[in-house]
Amino acid sequence: MLQYQPDHSVLKDKIILVTGAGDGIGKEAALTYAQYGATLILLGRTLSKLEDIQEKIITSGGQQPMLYPLDLLTATENDFQQFADTLVKRFPHLDGVLQNAGLLGVVEPIINQPSNLWHDVMQVNVNATFMLTKALLPLMLKAPHASLILTTSSVGRQGRYGWGAYSVSKFATEGFMQVLNEEYNESTLRINCINPGGTRTAMRASAFPDEDAQKLKTPHDLMPLYLYLMSDDSIEVKGQSLDAQPGRKAGPAE
Repeated sequence: MLQYQPDHSVLKDKIILVTGAGDGIGKEAALTYAQYGATLILLGRTLSKLEDIQEKIITSGGQQPMLYPLDLLTATENDFQQFADTLVKRFPHLDGVLQNAGLLGVVEPIINQPSNLWHDVMQVNVNATFMLTKALLPLMLKAPHASLILTTSSVGRQGRYGWGAYSVSKFATEGFMQVLNEEYNESTLRINCINPGGTRTAMRASAFPDEDAQKLKTPHDLMPLYLYLMSDDSIEVKGQSLDAQPGRKAGPAE
């Protein structure tokens, strides 16, 4: 999987939504999926960032993506349904969804976690993921073999000191994936998680400000797994929580 280098048309004619597409891993995934032939729907908070990615995709010969600015922190169930209704008018189905958007909160012991920030992290990482998935399920089920990828973390499998709301939200993500996998196991929809591991992103820098970022993998380095799970080569892979950096020790880069 990590050495996965398919033909450049492996995602041809596939319609793929990426959330948190403005930065980091989401941005890299969007550019990669477009490079391999997909038509992209880019969802993010900041329209100017989405427009920048759109320009990069078109300049490199990719299909023009659809842009949809939406703040997952404040979006309501109606907002997600409206988004799904907009997609129904433009696309026959959804072949893939990468739920990449996330909020870190603060790395502090539970007793120091501000309640409002705890709520915000849960809203983006858990509640918005639920509401968006629920709204998009009918469109994914219309595809021949749709792939839903959720974003997890090593702290969503083993709790770690100070990781508070983020850790708990990722335990919820793992559970959400497992429940969905049970419910859709007989369908053509497959649901999996990716744990990116420590990656050179702005979110990572805010969690580990003293870390040497040059020792971290870049989002580009992780793309083989993101590509594999979106392609039909992973049709049999269901209900798995996969590491983009297998064997990497959790914590700051060494």
